[in-house]
Amino acid sequence: MRFFVTVAVAVFALTISAVSSAPAAAQSPGPQVAELDEVVVLARRSGAPMWTITRGDTTLILVGAITSIPRDLSWRPDDLEAAAARSDLILFPQQGRASMADVLRIIWRARTIGLMPQGQTTADYLTPEYQARLETIMAGDRNQDWRTRSLLFVGFDLMQDKAGYARGGTGDDAMDVIRRAARRARVTVRPVGTVRGDELIDSLITAPQTAHVPCVEAAIAAAELGPYAARERAEDWRALRVADVVASPIDRALNQCWPWGDPEIAPQLRQQWSAAIETAMISPGVTMGVAPIRLLADEGGVLDALEARGFEVVGPEWK
Repeated sequence: MRFFVTVAVAVFALTISAVSSAPAAAQSPGPQVAELDEVVVLARRSGAPMWTITRGDTTLILVGAITSIPRDLSWRPDDLEAAAARSDLILFPQQGRASMADVLRIIWRARTIGLMPQGQTTADYLTPEYQARLETIMAGDRNQDWRTRSLLFVGFDLMQDKAGYARGGTGDDAMDVIRRAARRARVTVRPVGTVRGDELIDSLITAPQTAHVPCVEAAIAAAELGPYAARERAEDWRALRVADVVASPIDRALNQCWPWGDPEIAPQLRQQWSAAIETAMISPGVTMGVAPIRLLADEGGVLDALEARGFEVVGPEWK
């Protein structure tokens, strides 16, 4: 029973945080035209990867965010907070909406979500090569429950426990900083869309274990690098080595794992971002959007789409 409750809590946390909720919207006067350069300069000075696109009296600032930033990694979040506070509008990732009925459904179906089908193990789904690599990674674990855990949970555990992703004691990331600035300065905030909790839960319950194999394979590659994988990714982010961040084993795994690896949920998330940016580019003033850096800079992502439409995208190289 304790395991089932743990699964329920973990999946519910994913349901509402994997597509980051945004604070309530509030109206602010926004920056004057004379302050535009100051906003851009402040945002760039923070050290976070960011790109600006300008058309007439419209300026869009896109900030590429990652999570799991070590506390001792030096960057300048205060400058990003100041830039966010001077923006007219801030776009946040999708809001996840989960009801009490969704929570109860998670608890009711916890075994389906968290465990393999009866009598099956990871070896029934992974190739002998990947199973051997997984055995090597897990050789020091005295608890062998991972063999019968859902492949999705195996993938998340590998990233967190072995690759150093989302460990405790991490510092503020760009999304935290911008969210705090919006709340304090009462800047208008708008999530780019919503994702219903029941849709997310359906995708977890109905997905066969085979759907999570790419997630585990990518997580194994990240885990083999050890805790330094997350550290190296964060240092690449601070140094504006955008292509290296997107190509990092952790970001590759995140792109393969739920919800971004789900064939129905992922296109919905990307489409909502595209629509929000389309609207922002015809709205006067300064709009700041903060999104996972891989969503912006991946091949065929937001930045490629803007460039293909003829916009000048000013910022660090992302290819």
